[in-house]
Amino acid sequence: MDSTGQPTGVVPGSNLTDLIGQYQRVRAFTEELCRPLQTEDYVIQTMPDVSPTKWHLAHTSWFFEAFLLAEHQPSYASPDPLYNYLFNSYYIQIGERFHRPDRGLLSRPTVDEVYRYRRHVDEAVLTLLDAADEQLLAKAAPVIILGLHHEQQHQELLLTDIKHVLSVNPMHPVYARPAATDTAGVKNDAHVAIPPLQWIAFEGGLKEFGHAGEGFFYDNEGPHHQAFVQPFALASRPVTAGEYMEFIEDDGYQRAELWLSDGAAVVEAEGWSAPLYWKKVDGRWHHFTLRGWESVDTAEPVTHVSLYEADAYARWKGWRLPSEFEWELAADGLPVHGNFVDDNRYHPAENATTARGLQQLYGDVWEWTRSPYAPYPGYVPPPGAVGEYNGKFMSSQMVLRGGSCASSRDHLRPTYRNFFPPHARWQFMGIRLAQDSGDKV
Repeated sequence: MDSTGQPTGVVPGSNLTDLIGQYQRVRAFTEELCRPLQTEDYVIQTMPDVSPTKWHLAHTSWFFEAFLLAEHQPSYASPDPLYNYLFNSYYIQIGERFHRPDRGLLSRPTVDEVYRYRRHVDEAVLTLLDAADEQLLAKAAPVIILGLHHEQQHQELLLTDIKHVLSVNPMHPVYARPAATDTAGVKNDAHVAIPPLQWIAFEGGLKEFGHAGEGFFYDNEGPHHQAFVQPFALASRPVTAGEYMEFIEDDGYQRAELWLSDGAAVVEAEGWSAPLYWKKVDGRWHHFTLRGWESVDTAEPVTHVSLYEADAYARWKGWRLPSEFEWELAADGLPVHGNFVDDNRYHPAENATTARGLQQLYGDVWEWTRSPYAPYPGYVPPPGAVGEYNGKFMSSQMVLRGGSCASSRDHLRPTYRNFFPPHARWQFMGIRLAQDSGDKV
């Protein structure tokens, strides 16, 4: 969003055909992600942070209804006025909302009705665009672009939520088999050598951060500003599962000196002793994946760890997590290249490269930073309900950078700020280490 508080990404004169094509592509991909599911899979909620697949399908349609059609299509009517209550997530200015932890209690509307709701909204959006003059397009197109990026966020949530849903089922349902060209699923503990960790040094100084220039960005990525960074070094790759096993074997979860106070309390209360989805069988670590249960590949980036676990591991190694400014400085000018949802792997990939430089910076796993999610200097939330999208969450959250194997490639950029509470770990969350320039490697 720009300094006026309007969603940024499209300007008057944009190609209408391209906008329609992008809308149809993103909306269709959401439904493509649902193809492996059975109807019963759509309705389950296994914890408060997880939303049923059916709810994601409806909410992403409601977003266009609430922020686009209600504003620019006076004749539009929702299939059911109650949908505004059922599928509003957290926009207080729009109205009352159904209790989030109880979304899994809703057997109605049915899955078929939700798909019809999507068709209804799509037809209304495309009708609006077909009749739009340049003035209306200038107002509507930025909201559509925002809605599509919002939907891409929910595509990732849809995958991580259904992974949690399937994980609790003793029948071990499989979301998707690996592609024929993917070696995942036929694993051993050392069939790919782990590339040695290297340290990439960066000069400090007064640097510029936040989004600048053309293209879509969320309001929390600005304003563009300066910040001082001390000289630092960033690890060339994420921490691997094999390296994290060493932390576990060294009683890392039991060593109080490694843990933040809140983290130690969570570990004790929840009984954590390994990343989410891990369990030991016959002396070997296995984990639940979207492809079913697999042995843990030691060459993969470790994933499904909280900020507390990432921080404890870094302390155990004698290093630390990077700040979000260090991460962004390191990513500046590098292409958004990696393992994304577009690759249909649905799991972090091994890193077999021996090349120097930063590797797996994008995709595979979101990388925790030590930075609290806070406003940049001069940040002002946009007016109206859309201003609730990011700004009101700038408390008790931590920033992650880089994207994951469940993110879309065209959804990411160096300035993208993801954020979650420090105890969260059901997303594809991992670790990249950092150190001050004077530290010994």
